[in-house]
Amino acid sequence: MASILVVEDDTDVAGLIELRLTASGHRVAVAHDGEAGVAAARAVLPDLVILDWMMPRKTGIEVCTELRADDRFLSTKIMMLTARAKDADREHAFAVGVDDYVTKPFTGRELLARVSQLV
Repeated sequence: MASILVVEDDTDVAGLIELRLTASGHRVAVAHDGEAGVAAARAVLPDLVILDWMMPRKTGIEVCTELRADDRFLSTKIMMLTARAKDADREHAFAVGVDDYVTKPFTGRELLARVSQLV
């Protein structure tokens, strides 16, 4: 299965995502802010990064931009998982390099289906 990094500042949401993905056989690492997310991505080199948009220390957009500028992450898929649901937000995220965009609230089934399309 895939190596997945979850970067989410809400510990409850991060825990639920981690539980669901781990139960599906994925290897999961979790970071709780943007700077920790970038550091974890560099340490783990995951197949997929699941990013919240609104986080302390770096936004998901900033994390995505930084990862996309690093050649080590050319094949890494990035999913934005956020409460921001406006078309302009979605367009901005795709413009900086996300591969998929999922809005909160989401179901576990939806998350797993979207993950399986990426990895």
